This record gives sequence, structure tokens and C-alpha cells, in this order.
Amino acid sequence: MNLGLYGFDDTWVAVDCGMMLRQDLPDTPLQVPSVETLETLEIIPDALLITHGHEDHIGATAWLWPQWGCPIHATPLAAGLLRAKFMERGLSTDAIQVIDPDEALTCGAFTVRFVPLTHSIPESCALLIAAGNYRVLHTGDWKLDPEPLIGAPVNGSRLSALAPIDLVVGDSTNAPIPGHSRSEGDVARALERTLADCTGRVVVSCFASNLARLLAVARAAEHSGRRISLMGRAMERMVSVARGLGYLDDMPPLVPVRDLGYLPPHEVLVIATGSQGEPRAALNRLASGRHASLELLPSDTVIFSAKAIPGNEPLIERLKHRLRQLGVTIWDEFNHPELHASGHPAQDELRTLYDWVKPRYLLPVHGEARHQRAHCRLAEELGIRAPLSPVNGDLIRLDGDGLSRVSRHPQRPCIVSQDSVALLPGLAADRGSSRHGTLYLAIPVAATGTGWTRLGRLMFDAHHMRPLDEDDFSDWLDERLEALPAETLAELRQQLQPLITAWLSERLRQLPDVHLQLMAMESPVFGTSS
Repeated sequence: MNLGLYGFDDTWVAVDCGMMLRQDLPDTPLQVPSVETLETLEIIPDALLITHGHEDHIGATAWLWPQWGCPIHATPLAAGLLRAKFMERGLSTDAIQVIDPDEALTCGAFTVRFVPLTHSIPESCALLIAAGNYRVLHTGDWKLDPEPLIGAPVNGSRLSALAPIDLVVGDSTNAPIPGHSRSEGDVARALERTLADCTGRVVVSCFASNLARLLAVARAAEHSGRRISLMGRAMERMVSVARGLGYLDDMPPLVPVRDLGYLPPHEVLVIATGSQGEPRAALNRLASGRHASLELLPSDTVIFSAKAIPGNEPLIERLKHRLRQLGVTIWDEFNHPELHASGHPAQDELRTLYDWVKPRYLLPVHGEARHQRAHCRLAEELGIRAPLSPVNGDLIRLDGDGLSRVSRHPQRPCIVSQDSVALLPGLAADRGSSRHGTLYLAIPVAATGTGWTRLGRLMFDAHHMRPLDEDDFSDWLDERLEALPAETLAELRQQLQPLITAWLSERLRQLPDVHLQLMAMESPVFGTSS
């Protein structure tokens, strides 16, 4: 979940604040880092530094930051994604401060420079953290991509200027893999060749944050005469934020999902969320025949342009089994590995980086224990001392004698609901006060000029009431929002509340108390053209 802390004298800074989806638990809650150890050691970060905008590096910020209240420093894309998350939960965004790659800042005893590296999301940065006489390079997630499609390749001379480094806290994810990770440019060319061979509809599932992959898929679709549609709120929000920052300006125009049925199959390409088998994602709904706008046929093709995250294999295999039952063709990392590129460095890239920055010590992080051990072995071959493989909760000292483990603090799981709603004062009575249950809805919305659109996650918090099909409700809600002419949030709430009540009354024998909270979004509105 990627929450690290660095301390010097009386100053502490936190680096990243991620989460993981617990798909093995009911309702797929989030697991966020536990802060019990920080409370025990009386550590409160003076700043939170974000290396990049992936969920496993920013996803827990809205839950943990309110306990700290410190400034958050992030590059523009990560800052935009964080603002959207904060607004969804009714948090002020004033603490989120934008810093450009290659800039430096001072925080107490620390000087921190954001050092650009390539990864599977734009604006990824390593952090050069200096305090006293020590200089640490926290790499974050990275690779050396000579053709990243979005952004510039890594500048080796700029990294060489940082040498020597006392310690690299380094990405171990692909440390056992020889050679060099595949370039996004190579994947783009493979996608173009693949689409030329497909006849029916094509659905490509990838990580929403991989903007280079989205752009590559869209360009390949355009070259093969296909129209592009996005499916999944995470995908729509990512494209919306990215476009607001000037990314994806040359992405071809998009077709609304609801219009796909009017197009011939050979002209359709859908970019969908759900490559990890997430039960509530768009691809799972397609595989289950539960999507209102599109039904997969045996002539269609589904491309998984993403590698399975360890632990997600059973969910992904169940998803593929349902797709096979529909008769669709599946292309994935096993039968067509050229359709995906890892965002992490293989051994040749690790050697290159360490030749540039010349570290004395390595602390291997990310990945599993076997990845960290492989990273240590490679470092030792290069003359870099790597005496420790850390586990969650380790407190480690860097001093004149090198690296040492000071203490170990076991970390208990901290589970939070994705749908928990921070209630506004006076919004609702006590939970469960109604005899038929209570439903809290928090909806982030933005005006479109002709109606309204939902930007981000619908938070759906039900207590002591009969279960609802949340996907069915979300689809209905999105259609209604587009048609409502309200000019203010107050008018929108007045128009929407009776419609929601009527929808529920058609599906439930006993109506719960419904408490509706609308939140205005400042992010760029997602549209249907570039």
C-alpha cells in the first residue's frame, strides 16, 4: 500500500499513501495502511509527498490525511486525481499543492527534489531526499522506456548528476526478470497489428491510469476504422482529468456507450475497466450479460492489455470463464504477451540506473520477498551493499555505520468501506432509525450545459434495508442526470429526490429513508469529443 516515512531530527515526511482492494471480502472494501504505529511513536508527518497517481500510491489519502492535516505535494496529474477524490468525500482540497517534475521543495530538515522517471502513468517521479549529510533516492515505481508515447524518455545525464547516493530505496517488482521491460511504443504497434485481424466488436481492458496505453488503443482503433467508447467511471474520470491538463489532446473523438448499438460491430472498440476481474467493473458486467448498452457475441474479441496483479488470478480466471461461455475470443498476457508492457524495471534497467546514481546501499521495496531477495543479489553483484529486506512495520536507521533495523512493528489490517459516506450536518437521522432501513447517497456531479453528469464514484451506503442492484441503479441515475434541467445543486436535489424514491418504490416492498447528498465537482467535465 506504499506508505513510507522518513525522519531526521524532529521532522517526518510521508511518501505516498496507497490502498488495495480486498476482493476476497464481501462488498470489496479497501485496505489502507494502519496508522497505529505512528500514533504509538507520536509521528505526525509534516508533509505528504506523492510519487505518482496510481491507486496503490494515492488511494488511501482521503482516509488518512484528515488525521494529519499536512501539505500534500504532487505533480499535476496526481494532484488532479487527489482533488477529485477529496471532493467526492467532502474534503477541502486546499492542502493539495502542485509541484512540477524536476522541482525541489524544503520541509523542515529535508530538501526534496522530484526526479522524472518513466512508468505506466505520466509524471512519475523518484524523490531525492536530502537531510544532514545524507542523500536518499526513493525511486517509486519506474522503468526506462525509450518510447513512452506520453512524456519524454528518462534523462540519463540528469540522473548521473545526482551521484553518488547514500541509499536507494528501490522498486523490486521485476528484479528477478532478465533483460529490459517492453516499451509502450512496442505495445502500440502490436495493438495496431492485432486490431487489423479482428472482425466483430473489440473490447480492450487495461488500467485506467495508463494514459499511454489508452492513447495507443485509440490510435490503433482509428487506423482500423473503429470508433472508440469508454466504459467504466474510473476510465471516464481519468480521461477527464488528463484532458484538463493537456494530455490526450490528439485522442480521437469518443462515442457515448449508449450509442454503440447503432454502429456495425466492425466499427466498435470499447476501452473498459475490469482487467483484474473486479466484480463491479464494466468488463465483469459485460461478461455477465448485465450491461444495459452492449451485449457480447461469439464474433467479438476481448483483449486484456494488463498483467494480473498477484492475488487477483482467481477473479480474472472466473471472468475469462464467463467470457469463454459467451464464445468470445480472448487475447491476454499468456497467448499474446506483446499486448502489454510492465511499468517496472527488469535487471538491465536496474543496472543502468545504479550505474548512473552510484548508490552505496540498497533497501529493496515493492514486490514480494522473492523479488526483494533477487534485487539484493543483483545489487551485491554491482558492489552495492544490501544487508536488509524490509517487511511492513520495520523502522530502519541509516547512519555512519550503514543500514540497521531498529525495531519491528507488526501491522494489523485496516479495512474501510468504499461506500462510506461522510454525512453533512443535518443531512440525516441516526443510522438505522427507520423501521425499513436507511439509504445514504453521495453523488459527485458537474453541469454539462444541457443537464448534469456524475464524475466519480457513487457512494451508496445502505443500512438495514433489502439489497439493491447498485449497477442497475447507477445506470438509471446517469440517464436521469443527463436530462435534468436544474441550474443549481439545490434545484437538482429537489428534482432528483422524488425520482429516486419512485425508482426504489418499484423495486422494494418497503421504502427506506433516503438521504441524498450532492457534491459539485471542479474537474473538467467528461465529454464525447476531444
